[in-house]
Amino acid sequence: MLNDTPRPLLEHLIELRKRLIYILIVFFIVFAVCYFFSEAIFQFLVKPLATLLQTKGEGRRLIYTGLTEAFLTYIKVAAFAAGFIAFPLIASQIWLFIAPGLYRHERKLFVGLLIATPILFFLGAAFAYTVIFPAAYQFFLSFESSAAAGSLPIQLEAKVNEYLSFVMRLIFAFGVCFEMPVVLTLLASIDLVTRQGLIQKWRIAILLIFIIAAIITPPDILSMLGLALPLIILYGLSIVMVTFLENYRQRKN
Repeated sequence: MLNDTPRPLLEHLIELRKRLIYILIVFFIVFAVCYFFSEAIFQFLVKPLATLLQTKGEGRRLIYTGLTEAFLTYIKVAAFAAGFIAFPLIASQIWLFIAPGLYRHERKLFVGLLIATPILFFLGAAFAYTVIFPAAYQFFLSFESSAAAGSLPIQLEAKVNEYLSFVMRLIFAFGVCFEMPVVLTLLASIDLVTRQGLIQKWRIAILLIFIIAAIITPPDILSMLGLALPLIILYGLSIVMVTFLENYRQRKN
């Protein structure tokens, strides 16, 4: 039962240790399960590229050049999938540790943001997988060329670890960027941003969004726009959420 009664420091440390143990246990259990399915998970991640390569003929493949490269790749796949799948359970442990130190009205805000965080991250990851990956792969594969007289063909033979690093970096980057409403609402809850400030500085915000999109995405205009446009929409959603928070505070006062 949550209450506002102060608790001693030692009790907080014991509680923190318990929550960390739960988090580690959950992560390693999910990791073990994910490693069992790591090949299937990797095939899922490679499917957007495989679909495009199939249109270019038979015999296309991913390669590995180090003896341990494929094994370590599957380890990374399992760890990445475990973090993704276990995040709601990990977040619940974080909530159970933080909640006793919050006021009752702060708990309501925190619960809402805690629910929104994995949903927005999943939406960002799904958007990268379904929209950005096919467009980016199409752009990069356009540089392949067939053999002409006296020359050799230029053909992609991606390494498994480099491909996985590329995919994980984009999925993580899009997931984090889609957390903009959560971050801005948290900043508004501690009075670092306001609705009026967000509205007044929308031009600067859009410029920063395009700069971030240009840095994160592959070097093609479609991928950059693919990230920038959803972020602009999420910036508008952030203004709505901050407005709701400010109105809620006024009613409480």
